[in-house]
Amino acid sequence: MNEQELQKRLELLKTEHRDLDAAIVALTEKGPSDQLQVARLKKRKLRLKDQIAIIEDTLLPDIIA
Repeated sequence: MNEQELQKRLELLKTEHRDLDAAIVALTEKGPSDQLQVARLKKRKLRLKDQIAIIEDTLLPDIIA
């Protein structure tokens, strides 16, 4: 993947991450919710966070001071 494709993928992942966050909040605010569904959403959110970190590390080179 080139840098432009990585940037696009990064934005998509960040959008999905924000959407999952909103979904988790909505489910927990409704009252007694399906805890299994909330757990699955949180697990997916963590996977997205890891993917975001990997892409960001690829796009931002290490700076040796």
